[in-house]
Amino acid sequence: MIKVAPSILSADYVNLQKDIEKVDKAGAELLHIDVMDGTFVPSISYGPGFVKAIRPITKMVLDVHLMVQNPEHILPMFIDAGADIIGVQVEATQHIHRALQIIKNGGVKAEVVINPGTPVSAIEPVLHMVDQVLIMTVNPGFGGQKFLPESVEKIAQLNEIKKQKGYDFDIEIDGGINNETVVDCYKAGATVAVAGSYVFNADDPADRIEAIRQATK
Repeated sequence: MIKVAPSILSADYVNLQKDIEKVDKAGAELLHIDVMDGTFVPSISYGPGFVKAIRPITKMVLDVHLMVQNPEHILPMFIDAGADIIGVQVEATQHIHRALQIIKNGGVKAEVVINPGTPVSAIEPVLHMVDQVLIMTVNPGFGGQKFLPESVEKIAQLNEIKKQKGYDFDIEIDGGINNETVVDCYKAGATVAVAGSYVFNADDPADRIEAIRQATK
């Protein structure tokens, strides 16, 4: 069964604590927080102060995805804010090894992220360092996009490398995930599913979380 990480990018900003509590009570294992800088992606979202404010209200794993150019400059702030996992885009820095090293040295789990147009081979040199790999199944920066089916092949390819090398990282997917699109991803090797609008646009987010779980039993 896959772990579920609701994305608060799709939550109600005015009632954010209420929405976080809903998915927490529903048993979601992680809370996905998209940080966007208006440069690496067009949108702008939360900063480290936002993560720090959320930390006391939930025991869920705070899964922070930095869609930020040159993330190594701000990593210490997110480490101090209480993130449990920090993901950096391989396309956003010339120093991916250093960025992951900063995260690990800060006592936080490290994640490397690849966009739909980036091959798995681009992250092979750092796979031994990471606790999680995020394969974007849409182009990053906006919620509510349609799942890209060619992502399934990348998940399978990454999972094969993981098995061959004996690595132990989670494989996370993000973008257009629902109880239907998650099935092939899970079969290919995905272990964590980020779901935003599918969960938070529902009358009962708990039902949607359970639907993803049931689809991957």
